[in-house]
Amino acid sequence: MRPKMEIAVLGGGNGSIAAAADLTLNGHIVKYWRRDQKKIKELKAANNIIHLKDFNGVKEVKIPTVTSDIAKVIKGVDLIVCPIPATGQSDLAKIVVPFLENNQVVLLPPGSFGSWLFAKTQHHIKTNINVCYAESGTLPYLARLNGPNTIAITTRATRLPTGVFPQKNKDRALSIIKKAYPSVEDCGDILSAALMNAGPIIHPPLIIMNAGPIEHFDYWDIHNEGTQPAIRNVTTALDNERIKIRETLGYTSHHFPLADHYDNSREEWMYGNVAHEKLIDSGDWREKLILKEHRYMREDIEIGLALMVSIAKWANVLTPVAEGLLNLGSSVCEINFSEKGRSLKNLNIENYSISQLKEILDNGFK
Repeated sequence: MRPKMEIAVLGGGNGSIAAAADLTLNGHIVKYWRRDQKKIKELKAANNIIHLKDFNGVKEVKIPTVTSDIAKVIKGVDLIVCPIPATGQSDLAKIVVPFLENNQVVLLPPGSFGSWLFAKTQHHIKTNINVCYAESGTLPYLARLNGPNTIAITTRATRLPTGVFPQKNKDRALSIIKKAYPSVEDCGDILSAALMNAGPIIHPPLIIMNAGPIEHFDYWDIHNEGTQPAIRNVTTALDNERIKIRETLGYTSHHFPLADHYDNSREEWMYGNVAHEKLIDSGDWREKLILKEHRYMREDIEIGLALMVSIAKWANVLTPVAEGLLNLGSSVCEINFSEKGRSLKNLNIENYSISQLKEILDNGFK
Protein backbone atom coordinates (compact mmCIF):
# COMPACT_ATOMS: atom_id res chain seq x y z
CA MET A 1 0.00 0.00 0.00
CA ARG A 2 1.33 3.45 -0.96
CA PRO A 3 2.35 5.87 1.79
CA LYS A 4 -0.27 8.62 2.00
CA MET A 5 0.47 12.31 1.76
CA GLU A 6 -1.13 15.70 1.87
CA ILE A 7 -1.27 16.92 -1.72
CA ALA A 8 -2.39 20.22 -3.24
CA VAL A 9 -3.93 19.96 -6.72
CA LEU A 10 -4.20 23.23 -8.64
CA GLY A 11 -6.27 24.13 -11.70
CA GLY A 12 -9.66 23.56 -13.27
CA GLY A 13 -8.95 21.59 -16.44
CA ASN A 14 -9.27 17.90 -17.27
CA GLY A 15 -5.90 16.97 -15.79
CA SER A 16 -6.43 18.85 -12.53
CA ILE A 17 -9.90 17.45 -11.90
CA ALA A 18 -8.67 13.94 -12.74
CA ALA A 19 -5.74 14.36 -10.33
CA ALA A 20 -7.93 15.64 -7.50
CA ALA A 21 -10.32 12.71 -7.82
CA ASP A 22 -7.77 9.97 -8.51
CA LEU A 23 -5.33 10.96 -5.77
CA THR A 24 -8.19 11.17 -3.27
CA LEU A 25 -9.41 7.74 -4.38
CA ASN A 26 -5.90 6.43 -3.69
CA GLY A 27 -6.14 7.59 -0.09
CA HIS A 28 -4.18 10.84 -0.20
CA ILE A 29 -5.44 13.94 1.60
CA VAL A 30 -6.13 16.29 -1.29
CA LYS A 31 -6.58 20.04 -1.13
CA TYR A 32 -8.08 21.21 -4.41
CA TRP A 33 -7.72 24.80 -5.62
CA ARG A 34 -8.92 26.74 -8.61
CA ARG A 35 -9.23 30.49 -8.96
CA ASP A 36 -12.75 30.34 -10.48
CA GLN A 37 -14.84 30.99 -7.38
CA LYS A 38 -18.09 30.19 -9.19
CA LYS A 39 -16.86 26.68 -10.03
CA ILE A 40 -15.63 26.22 -6.46
CA LYS A 41 -19.09 27.16 -5.14
CA GLU A 42 -20.70 24.70 -7.56
CA LEU A 43 -18.42 21.89 -6.40
CA LYS A 44 -19.06 22.73 -2.75
CA ALA A 45 -22.80 22.72 -3.47
CA ALA A 46 -22.30 19.17 -4.76
CA ASN A 47 -20.76 18.27 -1.37
CA ASN A 48 -17.22 18.30 -2.87
CA ILE A 49 -18.07 15.19 -4.90
CA ILE A 50 -16.47 14.45 -8.25
CA HIS A 51 -17.70 11.44 -10.22
CA LEU A 52 -14.72 9.50 -11.56
CA LYS A 53 -15.46 7.22 -14.51
CA ASP A 54 -12.92 4.65 -15.68
CA PHE A 55 -12.79 0.98 -16.72
CA ASN A 56 -14.00 0.03 -13.21
CA GLY A 57 -17.21 2.03 -13.59
CA VAL A 58 -18.25 5.28 -11.89
CA LYS A 59 -17.26 6.20 -8.34
CA GLU A 60 -18.25 9.15 -6.17
CA VAL A 61 -15.11 10.77 -4.79
CA LYS A 62 -15.40 13.38 -2.06
CA ILE A 63 -12.47 15.82 -2.11
CA PRO A 64 -11.42 16.70 1.48
CA THR A 65 -10.73 20.40 0.83
CA VAL A 66 -12.09 22.54 -2.01
CA THR A 67 -11.16 26.23 -2.02
CA SER A 68 -10.04 29.28 -3.98
CA ASP A 69 -7.70 30.25 -1.12
CA ILE A 70 -4.19 29.44 -2.33
CA ALA A 71 -2.59 29.87 1.10
CA LYS A 72 -4.94 27.25 2.54
CA VAL A 73 -4.07 24.57 0.00
CA ILE A 74 -0.30 25.13 0.04
CA LYS A 75 0.11 25.13 3.81
CA GLY A 76 1.52 21.87 5.16
CA VAL A 77 1.36 19.78 1.99
CA ASP A 78 4.17 17.54 0.76
CA LEU A 79 3.45 17.75 -2.96
CA ILE A 80 1.85 20.41 -5.17
CA VAL A 81 0.51 19.07 -8.48
CA CYS A 82 -0.11 21.67 -11.23
CA PRO A 83 -1.51 19.94 -14.35
CA ILE A 84 -2.56 23.27 -15.87
CA PRO A 85 -1.93 24.33 -19.48
CA ALA A 86 1.50 25.87 -20.03
CA THR A 87 -0.25 29.12 -20.98
CA GLY A 88 -1.08 29.68 -17.31
CA GLN A 89 2.22 28.70 -15.71
CA SER A 90 3.76 32.15 -15.46
CA ASP A 91 0.71 33.62 -13.69
CA LEU A 92 0.37 30.58 -11.44
CA ALA A 93 4.01 30.78 -10.37
CA LYS A 94 3.44 34.30 -9.09
CA ILE A 95 0.37 33.12 -7.16
CA VAL A 96 1.93 29.99 -5.65
CA VAL A 97 5.57 30.82 -4.90
CA PRO A 98 4.95 33.36 -2.08
CA PHE A 99 3.22 30.61 -0.05
CA LEU A 100 5.68 27.76 -0.60
CA GLU A 101 7.29 26.11 2.41
CA ASN A 102 10.58 24.37 2.98
CA ASN A 103 11.05 20.90 1.44
CA GLN A 104 7.90 20.97 -0.68
CA VAL A 105 7.88 19.56 -4.22
CA VAL A 106 6.05 21.21 -7.11
CA LEU A 107 5.15 18.97 -10.07
CA LEU A 108 4.07 20.26 -13.48
CA PRO A 109 2.81 17.41 -15.63
CA PRO A 110 3.77 18.17 -18.38
CA GLY A 111 5.89 21.28 -18.16
CA SER A 112 7.30 22.72 -21.41
CA PHE A 113 10.09 24.02 -19.14
CA GLY A 114 7.51 25.70 -16.91
CA SER A 115 9.37 24.45 -13.85
CA TRP A 116 12.11 26.94 -14.82
CA LEU A 117 9.52 29.75 -14.53
CA PHE A 118 8.57 28.60 -11.03
CA ALA A 119 12.18 28.24 -9.91
CA LYS A 120 13.14 31.61 -11.36
CA THR A 121 10.16 33.26 -9.65
CA GLN A 122 11.25 31.78 -6.34
CA HIS A 123 14.82 32.93 -6.93
CA HIS A 124 13.58 36.51 -7.33
CA ILE A 125 11.14 36.70 -4.42
CA LYS A 126 11.75 33.92 -1.89
CA THR A 127 15.23 32.47 -1.75
CA ASN A 128 15.36 31.23 1.84
CA ILE A 129 13.51 27.94 1.31
CA ASN A 130 14.51 24.64 -0.26
CA VAL A 131 11.88 23.67 -2.85
CA CYS A 132 12.19 21.20 -5.72
CA TYR A 133 10.44 21.64 -9.05
CA ALA A 134 9.69 18.82 -11.44
CA GLU A 135 7.99 18.27 -14.77
CA SER A 136 7.04 15.15 -16.67
CA GLY A 137 6.62 14.08 -20.28
CA THR A 138 2.84 13.93 -20.21
CA LEU A 139 -0.19 14.15 -17.96
CA PRO A 140 -0.64 11.18 -15.61
CA TYR A 141 -4.07 10.68 -17.24
CA LEU A 142 -5.82 10.69 -20.57
CA ALA A 143 -9.00 12.32 -19.29
CA ARG A 144 -12.02 14.35 -20.39
CA LEU A 145 -14.84 16.04 -18.53
CA ASN A 146 -18.19 14.33 -19.15
CA GLY A 147 -20.18 16.99 -17.30
CA PRO A 148 -19.65 19.64 -14.60
CA ASN A 149 -18.41 17.20 -11.94
CA THR A 150 -17.76 14.00 -13.92
CA ILE A 151 -14.28 13.16 -15.15
CA ALA A 152 -13.65 10.21 -17.46
CA ILE A 153 -10.17 8.70 -17.23
CA THR A 154 -9.51 6.63 -20.34
CA THR A 155 -6.12 5.42 -19.14
CA ARG A 156 -3.36 6.28 -16.68
CA ALA A 157 0.32 6.73 -17.39
CA THR A 158 2.33 3.56 -16.84
CA ARG A 159 5.68 5.29 -17.43
CA LEU A 160 6.09 8.94 -16.51
CA PRO A 161 9.57 10.32 -17.36
CA THR A 162 10.21 13.23 -14.98
CA GLY A 163 13.01 15.75 -14.53
CA VAL A 164 13.85 17.66 -11.35
CA PHE A 165 15.28 21.11 -10.57
CA PRO A 166 17.80 21.27 -9.10
CA GLN A 167 19.14 17.90 -10.16
CA LYS A 168 21.22 17.55 -6.99
CA ASN A 169 17.96 17.06 -5.04
CA LYS A 170 16.36 14.60 -7.45
CA ASP A 171 16.35 11.59 -5.11
CA ARG A 172 14.29 13.39 -2.48
CA ALA A 173 11.93 14.94 -5.02
CA LEU A 174 11.33 11.74 -6.98
CA SER A 175 10.74 9.73 -3.80
CA ILE A 176 7.93 12.13 -2.85
CA ILE A 177 6.38 12.21 -6.33
CA LYS A 178 6.46 8.41 -6.57
CA LYS A 179 4.22 8.16 -3.51
CA ALA A 180 1.54 9.80 -5.65
CA TYR A 181 2.60 8.46 -9.04
CA PRO A 182 4.58 5.19 -8.83
CA SER A 183 5.04 5.20 -12.62
CA VAL A 184 7.49 8.13 -12.39
CA GLU A 185 10.91 7.50 -13.97
CA ASP A 186 14.01 9.68 -13.65
CA CYS A 187 14.78 11.36 -16.98
CA GLY A 188 17.44 13.79 -15.77
CA ASP A 189 17.15 17.55 -15.50
CA ILE A 190 14.16 19.71 -16.43
CA LEU A 191 15.51 20.54 -19.90
CA SER A 192 15.57 16.83 -20.63
CA ALA A 193 12.01 16.61 -19.30
CA ALA A 194 10.90 19.54 -21.46
CA LEU A 195 12.25 17.66 -24.47
CA MET A 196 10.28 14.60 -23.35
CA ASN A 197 6.96 16.47 -23.59
CA ALA A 198 4.78 14.53 -26.01
CA GLY A 199 2.24 17.30 -26.64
CA PRO A 200 4.38 19.47 -28.95
CA ILE A 201 5.07 16.35 -31.06
CA ILE A 202 1.66 14.66 -31.29
CA HIS A 203 -0.55 17.72 -31.49
CA PRO A 204 0.97 20.24 -33.97
CA PRO A 205 0.59 17.90 -37.00
CA LEU A 206 -2.94 17.03 -35.87
CA ILE A 207 -4.16 20.61 -35.42
CA ILE A 208 -2.43 22.01 -38.53
CA MET A 209 -3.12 19.17 -40.96
CA ASN A 210 -6.76 18.89 -39.80
CA ALA A 211 -7.41 22.65 -39.94
CA GLY A 212 -9.96 22.33 -42.76
CA PRO A 213 -12.16 19.65 -41.13
CA ILE A 214 -11.88 21.37 -37.74
CA GLU A 215 -13.28 24.62 -39.15
CA HIS A 216 -15.87 22.82 -41.29
CA PHE A 217 -17.41 20.22 -38.98
CA ASP A 218 -19.23 20.95 -35.72
CA TYR A 219 -17.53 17.97 -34.05
CA TRP A 220 -14.30 16.25 -35.00
CA ASP A 221 -12.37 13.39 -33.40
CA ILE A 222 -8.83 14.54 -34.06
CA HIS A 223 -7.34 11.29 -32.75
CA ASN A 224 -9.53 9.09 -34.92
CA GLU A 225 -10.42 10.66 -38.27
CA GLY A 226 -7.51 13.04 -37.82
CA THR A 227 -4.71 10.52 -37.27
CA GLN A 228 -4.10 9.23 -40.79
CA PRO A 229 -0.88 7.70 -42.24
CA ALA A 230 0.26 10.96 -43.89
CA ILE A 231 -0.09 12.81 -40.59
CA ARG A 232 1.66 10.01 -38.73
CA ASN A 233 4.60 10.35 -41.14
CA VAL A 234 4.92 14.03 -40.23
CA THR A 235 4.67 13.18 -36.52
CA THR A 236 7.48 10.65 -36.88
CA ALA A 237 9.70 13.17 -38.70
CA LEU A 238 8.99 15.78 -36.01
CA ASP A 239 9.77 13.28 -33.26
CA ASN A 240 13.07 12.38 -34.93
CA GLU A 241 14.02 16.07 -34.73
CA ARG A 242 13.19 16.09 -31.00
CA ILE A 243 15.38 13.04 -30.44
CA LYS A 244 18.22 14.62 -32.43
CA ILE A 245 18.08 17.69 -30.15
CA ARG A 246 18.20 15.45 -27.07
CA GLU A 247 21.20 13.53 -28.40
CA THR A 248 23.04 16.74 -29.32
CA LEU A 249 22.56 18.03 -25.78
CA GLY A 250 23.95 14.79 -24.35
CA TYR A 251 20.72 13.20 -23.17
CA THR A 252 20.81 9.46 -23.63
CA SER A 253 18.01 7.03 -24.29
CA HIS A 254 15.37 6.17 -23.42
CA HIS A 255 13.84 8.97 -25.56
CA PHE A 256 10.29 7.53 -25.54
CA PRO A 257 9.83 7.72 -29.35
CA LEU A 258 6.20 8.31 -30.31
CA ALA A 259 6.30 5.34 -32.66
CA ASP A 260 6.01 3.24 -29.49
CA HIS A 261 2.66 4.89 -28.72
CA TYR A 262 1.14 3.82 -32.03
CA ASP A 263 2.73 0.37 -32.35
CA ASN A 264 1.92 -2.09 -29.58
CA SER A 265 4.68 -4.46 -30.70
CA ARG A 266 7.32 -1.89 -29.71
CA GLU A 267 8.56 -0.90 -26.25
CA GLU A 268 5.90 0.28 -23.81
CA TRP A 269 5.23 4.02 -24.16
CA MET A 270 4.10 6.47 -21.44
CA TYR A 271 0.47 5.28 -21.41
CA GLY A 272 1.25 1.62 -21.94
CA ASN A 273 0.16 -0.60 -24.80
CA VAL A 274 -3.17 -0.11 -26.65
CA ALA A 275 -3.48 3.43 -25.20
CA HIS A 276 -4.22 4.93 -28.62
CA GLU A 277 -6.94 2.33 -29.21
CA LYS A 278 -8.48 3.09 -25.81
CA LEU A 279 -8.46 6.79 -26.61
CA ILE A 280 -10.30 6.24 -29.91
CA ASP A 281 -12.77 3.73 -28.48
CA SER A 282 -13.76 6.06 -25.64
CA GLY A 283 -15.32 8.60 -28.01
CA ASP A 284 -14.43 11.32 -25.49
CA TRP A 285 -12.31 13.21 -28.02
CA ARG A 286 -15.19 13.75 -30.49
CA GLU A 287 -15.72 17.39 -29.64
CA LYS A 288 -16.16 20.90 -30.94
CA LEU A 289 -12.74 22.38 -31.65
CA ILE A 290 -12.02 26.08 -32.02
CA LEU A 291 -8.95 26.09 -34.22
CA LYS A 292 -7.21 29.30 -33.15
CA GLU A 293 -8.00 28.88 -29.45
CA HIS A 294 -7.45 25.17 -28.96
CA ARG A 295 -4.67 24.21 -26.57
CA TYR A 296 -3.03 22.09 -29.28
CA MET A 297 -2.42 25.40 -31.03
CA ARG A 298 -1.88 27.85 -28.17
CA GLU A 299 -0.06 25.51 -25.79
CA ASP A 300 1.60 22.85 -27.91
CA ILE A 301 2.64 25.05 -30.85
CA GLU A 302 2.87 28.58 -29.41
CA ILE A 303 4.68 27.38 -26.28
CA GLY A 304 5.95 23.82 -26.64
CA LEU A 305 6.98 23.78 -30.29
CA ALA A 306 8.32 27.36 -30.17
CA LEU A 307 10.49 26.29 -27.24
CA MET A 308 11.73 23.20 -29.07
CA VAL A 309 12.67 25.22 -32.16
CA SER A 310 14.51 27.81 -30.07
CA ILE A 311 16.43 25.06 -28.25
CA ALA A 312 17.33 23.51 -31.60
CA LYS A 313 18.74 26.80 -32.90
CA TRP A 314 20.66 27.28 -29.64
CA ALA A 315 22.14 23.78 -30.00
CA ASN A 316 22.74 24.15 -33.78
CA VAL A 317 20.32 21.37 -34.75
CA LEU A 318 18.33 21.63 -37.97
CA THR A 319 14.57 21.17 -37.47
CA PRO A 320 12.78 21.90 -40.77
CA VAL A 321 9.59 20.04 -39.84
CA ALA A 322 9.26 21.77 -36.47
CA GLU A 323 9.97 25.18 -37.98
CA GLY A 324 7.47 24.56 -40.78
CA LEU A 325 4.68 23.64 -38.38
CA LEU A 326 5.55 26.59 -36.15
CA ASN A 327 5.35 28.96 -39.11
CA LEU A 328 2.05 27.46 -40.27
CA GLY A 329 0.57 27.85 -36.78
CA SER A 330 1.75 31.46 -36.76
CA SER A 331 0.03 32.05 -40.09
CA VAL A 332 -3.23 30.46 -38.96
CA CYS A 333 -3.35 32.56 -35.78
CA GLU A 334 -1.76 35.65 -37.35
CA ILE A 335 0.77 35.78 -34.52
CA ASN A 336 4.52 35.29 -34.76
CA PHE A 337 4.91 32.35 -32.38
CA SER A 338 8.70 32.50 -32.70
CA GLU A 339 8.68 35.97 -31.18
CA LYS A 340 5.64 35.81 -28.88
CA GLY A 341 5.82 32.17 -27.80
CA ARG A 342 8.07 30.51 -25.24
CA SER A 343 11.71 30.58 -26.25
CA LEU A 344 15.14 30.63 -24.68
CA LYS A 345 15.33 34.28 -25.67
CA ASN A 346 12.10 35.16 -23.86
CA LEU A 347 13.28 33.13 -20.87
CA ASN A 348 16.59 35.09 -20.88
CA ILE A 349 18.59 31.91 -21.39
CA GLU A 350 19.83 32.13 -24.98
CA ASN A 351 23.19 33.65 -24.03
CA TYR A 352 24.09 30.77 -21.71
CA SER A 353 26.37 28.09 -23.06
CA ILE A 354 25.15 24.53 -22.74
CA SER A 355 27.57 23.90 -19.87
CA GLN A 356 26.52 27.10 -18.07
CA LEU A 357 22.85 26.19 -18.26
CA LYS A 358 23.46 22.63 -17.13
CA GLU A 359 25.39 23.93 -14.12
CA ILE A 360 22.29 25.86 -13.04
CA LEU A 361 19.99 22.92 -13.81
CA ASP A 362 22.17 20.65 -11.66
CA ASN A 363 22.82 22.93 -8.68
CA GLY A 364 20.17 25.67 -8.78
CA PHE A 365 20.58 29.43 -8.84
CA LYS A 366 23.37 31.01 -6.85
